[in-house]
Amino acid sequence: MTPFFSVIIPLYNKEDYIEDTLKSVFNQSFKDFEIILIDDGSTDNSLQVVEQFNDNRLKVYTQNNQGASVARNFGIEKANSEYVALIDADDLWYEDHLQELKKLIDTFPQAGLFCNNYEINYNENFVKPATFNFDYNNECLIVEDFFKANIINFIPSSSSVTFSKKYFIDLGGYNTNFEIAEDIDLWIRFALKYKVCFNPKITMTYNIFIDNSLSKQETNEVRYKFINNYRTEEKSNQELKLYLDINRYALAIRCKINNQFNLYQKLKKEIDLKNLNLKQKLLLNSPTSILKIAKTVQRWLLRANLYLTAYK
Repeated sequence: MTPFFSVIIPLYNKEDYIEDTLKSVFNQSFKDFEIILIDDGSTDNSLQVVEQFNDNRLKVYTQNNQGASVARNFGIEKANSEYVALIDADDLWYEDHLQELKKLIDTFPQAGLFCNNYEINYNENFVKPATFNFDYNNECLIVEDFFKANIINFIPSSSSVTFSKKYFIDLGGYNTNFEIAEDIDLWIRFALKYKVCFNPKITMTYNIFIDNSLSKQETNEVRYKFINNYRTEEKSNQELKLYLDINRYALAIRCKINNQFNLYQKLKKEIDLKNLNLKQKLLLNSPTSILKIAKTVQRWLLRANLYLTAYK
């Protein structure tokens, strides 16, 4: 019998976390799922940890290291279910995560992307709910002005969503040309074609503090390529232009701190300044020394369990 969900887990050198991640999946109150785990050429003991689990719902594949997008594409190709649920090998689901995703599907069957709310683990002592740029209460809803709603934290994450395998294939899957931001690229393509729905209940913990988490593997040139992949679409979509300009701002700050002044100047010219708030405009034009101090202060505040952001 075909399971309702196929849970896809890309794995690369997460021996300290994959056991807890798998336990959080097996502990789901909604039991109708299979797990497809793709070991992406791990060089530590990750695979040995996985092999300790004896459950016929778990299917393990191995490949040479090719990156998260290739691993996820391969896993989804092997999926037997109509709906694919994702989780990274260092994140955690609450026991009702799949049940709440199923509720979203039942409530909005016409939607293309289904997103549960989540919390962010900034360090071992500081966990904070994700912050979104739209109003919601306790009811599941279709997200209007999707791109505007995502300018602080992104509503979908690689461990909080489910979607139809058919829609995923129709969109072309993960773009393997992107070494980073391949997940955000996919969410943008979903949102441009389908409705996105949101469940306000927090059912997942995103461990942002882990040093070798997938989202940390980034280069500024590749991120610039990703941002400018939607030049045509943003001309006729002001919400998308706003979202991409916020990303250009963030990348420009990173480039200035890293002394990549040519890329910084290129990004600055491409930003419509009406899409930035006063704090962001000031930071964009601040000397590099001030930006480095601000970054140091932000890290210090995180250690003190305080989160400082320029996005609001």
